[in-house]
Amino acid sequence: MSVIFSLNPARGSRIVNTLALLGVSVALYAAFAWQLLSGAGPCPLCLLQRAAFIMAGVGLLLNIRLGPSPLHYAMVIAAALGGLVAAGNQLLAPSAPAAPPLFGMHVYSWAFLLFCGLLVFCVLMLAADRKWGDNALKKPVSLPALIVMGLFLLAILLNVGAASLECGLGECRAVPAAQRQGGA
Repeated sequence: MSVIFSLNPARGSRIVNTLALLGVSVALYAAFAWQLLSGAGPCPLCLLQRAAFIMAGVGLLLNIRLGPSPLHYAMVIAAALGGLVAAGNQLLAPSAPAAPPLFGMHVYSWAFLLFCGLLVFCVLMLAADRKWGDNALKKPVSLPALIVMGLFLLAILLNVGAASLECGLGECRAVPAAQRQGGA
């Protein structure tokens, strides 16, 4: 990672934040696809995990668009901690999930690991990004970064739309254990 930052710190930060945002977007698309393929709606804790991924993605998107900032990383950290609580609650719950594992682990276990990864990412980036906001709005965002940002915004729309169709304008009802998809 130090090679990316040694030549052009602002560009290196944008590249690494773009890759992290791509990972968050993939997690949101995977959760949406899992919901469609399983045919069951997400549980309330799953929706909280998705909201945490969205909030973390917004923090990463701000780093890409406005330049790195401790405030943006704090947003990602707060979201990751909230996601850890939601995924950890499912992980430690005594009831067995109805959904089959994905690559050997349940979806909420993957979400827990991804939130841990976001925390480690933020710690490393806070140590690597030493000039805060010195490149804010001075340079245009690259085409690959714009594509990743667009994919992330589309993932938000799909997940919020699916949750709105599932829950309406009110509180989401608890999904019976037999219909639950297993997290995120």
